[in-house]
Amino acid sequence: MLKIAVPNKGALSETAAAMLAEAGYRGRRDSKELTVTDVENDVEFFYLRPRDIATYVGSGALDVGITGRDLFLDSGSPAIELKELGFARSTFRFAGPVGRFSSLADLEGMRIASSYTRLVDEALAAAGVNATSVHLDGAVESSVKLGVADAVADVVETGTTLRTQGLEPFGDAILSSEAILIGSGVEAPGLAKLRRRLNGVLVARRYVLLDYDVHRDSLDETVRVASGMESPTVSPLHDPDWVAVRVMVESSRTNEIMDALAEAGARAILVTNIVAARI
Repeated sequence: MLKIAVPNKGALSETAAAMLAEAGYRGRRDSKELTVTDVENDVEFFYLRPRDIATYVGSGALDVGITGRDLFLDSGSPAIELKELGFARSTFRFAGPVGRFSSLADLEGMRIASSYTRLVDEALAAAGVNATSVHLDGAVESSVKLGVADAVADVVETGTTLRTQGLEPFGDAILSSEAILIGSGVEAPGLAKLRRRLNGVLVARRYVLLDYDVHRDSLDETVRVASGMESPTVSPLHDPDWVAVRVMVESSRTNEIMDALAEAGARAILVTNIVAARI
């Protein structure tokens, strides 16, 4: 039975649970449940603190888990990254009082507050900067105002929280993070199916099906507009001069492609969401 670690709370939790549900797995019905066995799919879910998931998977106690890349790398776990999951994207940045710092070199001799001190120490060492990291479990933005630190290093999504505390990011991003699937390094039974299903969810979220009718004389031009994953599906219509075409396109470009197809002669252009996919 495949043992999967899932975030029990926080920004990763709801989206991870939704993704697994879309992949056909049974999740928990009560937020107090710590484990759920999905007999039909031969998997067992363990709901854990996101920060602890890399440790459990790295130890081999669990086969795979969903966590953030920032949490994974900060843990020092020997687990391996298996797949990017396309949500909870953010950057990990240094930040300080507005106008005070412009580069990592300015942190020489400073105190830096962070919940990710391993990442901070590695970044400072790589830059040859001698500074002290101060570990805090949360709300590091307040540490400068309270005199605990001179700068902070934290996950930045919009930067709004930093600005309210009079801080601004500086220097290059330490890390680009998102939700990832990590593994123990052992190809456990059921892992290939999990990865295939998650990939199907990602494809279904990224693409839509686009159908249209077009005169045969304009077919090549419309195919140049939208060529699909491999090649469009082309079917004859009752009128021998016309064909029906079905193609997958990126959902973010749907309206742009529809406009271009219409200009190329396509008619009856319809868009359908994809519920699941195997590519």
